[in-house]
Amino acid sequence: MFEILSLKRTEWNIVGRRRIAFVFSAVMVLVGLVAVFQMVIGRAPMGIDFAGGVAMTVHLEQKTDVDSIRKGLSARGVGDVQIQQAACESGQRLLIKVKEASQEQIVRGFLEESAGADKVSYEGIQVVGPAVGKKLRQQATWAVTWAIILITVYIWIRFEYRFGIAAAIATAHDVLAVLGIMWLLDKDFTLLTVTALLTIAGYSLTDTVVVFDRIRENMRLHHRDPLENIVNTSINEVLSRTIVTSMTTMFPLVAFLIYGSPVTFDFSLALTMGIIIGTYSSWFIASPIIVEWEFRRRKRGAG
Repeated sequence: MFEILSLKRTEWNIVGRRRIAFVFSAVMVLVGLVAVFQMVIGRAPMGIDFAGGVAMTVHLEQKTDVDSIRKGLSARGVGDVQIQQAACESGQRLLIKVKEASQEQIVRGFLEESAGADKVSYEGIQVVGPAVGKKLRQQATWAVTWAIILITVYIWIRFEYRFGIAAAIATAHDVLAVLGIMWLLDKDFTLLTVTALLTIAGYSLTDTVVVFDRIRENMRLHHRDPLENIVNTSINEVLSRTIVTSMTTMFPLVAFLIYGSPVTFDFSLALTMGIIIGTYSSWFIASPIIVEWEFRRRKRGAG
């Protein structure tokens, strides 16, 4: 397998730095919990899917630059607008979302003025009320919660109980950390954000399972060695594989961040941060928790 800077032969003392990592991660989790609390009380920036608003499906006979539409609407006071292009055989089909129902007429007026009233047709207008937004928030919360619970059960069955708990803690850590950073950056929480968080949970699990597999294998081969050494060796052995995988996954995301539209930017940003944090948690959170678990178990037994 391709090696980067001979990482397979590294002997980084990752487990030995677990206390520093735990403190750093605790801060990120705390920020994430603050973000969740802000969402519950309605003070966090929420997208139309959760806060409510108007979604308009518009067909234009002639194609128009989406950025020019966004800038034109911004000049008229519609700053927080989401515009997505949909498949269309002729002309252009747009899905436009605004947060306030009163802005619908502004959007209509701008489109008819810039493209021509006879060249604009409205295929559908959907109003998302506060009740619908609240239901979607609840469903999104349950989706993330059940993902973490099922991850715990899967790891528990495949490995053992302590591995399952460690994986669940690491996954929750990743989700909360990304959520907290997005909140600090004042990004809207949308259904795309939920999709990104669920994807991050799955990616983090995959990376963690690779490390856990090597730990279990080395525990059988070197059962007389201290667990701290076994875990440290296992992480170092898969270090190169993890970095290559993470870099490969991030290449298209970076391309989306640079060349993508504003609609995909937040989604790509969340996934990029999730890959970095998920890789970090596999090394510094999930695996060291196994060591800390065993250390405390032996300490209670000795007491």
